[in-house]
Amino acid sequence: MERIQIPPELLVKRQRQDMPAAATSYRCPLCRDRGLIIRDGRAYRCRCMQQKAWQNRLRAANLAPQLSRYTFSNFDLKYYSRTLRDELTGTTYYESARHCLEAAQRFVTTFRREEHGRGLFIFGPVGSGKTFLAAAIANALTAAGKEVLFAVVPDLLDAIRATYDRRPQDNNQTELELIDTARGVGILVLDDLGAHNYTEWTCNKIYSLINYRLINELPTVITSNLDLKDLEEYLGERTTSRIVQLCQSYHLPVAEDIRYTLSRESITKK
Repeated sequence: MERIQIPPELLVKRQRQDMPAAATSYRCPLCRDRGLIIRDGRAYRCRCMQQKAWQNRLRAANLAPQLSRYTFSNFDLKYYSRTLRDELTGTTYYESARHCLEAAQRFVTTFRREEHGRGLFIFGPVGSGKTFLAAAIANALTAAGKEVLFAVVPDLLDAIRATYDRRPQDNNQTELELIDTARGVGILVLDDLGAHNYTEWTCNKIYSLINYRLINELPTVITSNLDLKDLEEYLGERTTSRIVQLCQSYHLPVAEDIRYTLSRESITKK
């Protein structure tokens, strides 16, 4: 009997088909990259899809990789003095920081359920942990499936200005699209609303954004290295008065920039 020669390419194909599922290269071996797991005739969403959804929400929230790692559990109160007293609140730096942390946690608890309500204005010196807390809020609410946008104010304004230099046919967001996104997003974090070179144009954009969110009672978190009185010199009374209505204020004082302290600690450990 003539021996049949099987072409090598078919032999390889057959071998692959006969390989056990566990040996096949899938990003997710549970669902084999289908996103669904079938059990007892029912389809269930695989946990890998939850991870993808989380990553997509992080990208939509505009959280940089470093910021996406900030959580309330990583916010260390040891960097806030238990002896120095906050001139604004009369409590120690430690107590002021604890109150600020608790307010941020309450904000997350509230807006996991609610869609409208008052926001937070967190102010303090450079390196006091304001951005850390704001990012922790954004991460917690993003993980809860809420619509969040984290916008660094100078970067947002630069992005708006950049739309003026683009050709109409460019496939980029327009000024109106950028502003409307920030206005209407479920939860907005405005980081670093500080002492910048605010022009009349800049002030009008910020006023329009904050006023819209106030009128529509949309939860907003704002951080600044200035208190409201000092911020008024840059943005004007009409904007700061709306921030007062939009947000509850919390002071976050620190004796030294925490980044410097962390830098020294890392050198010491080496």
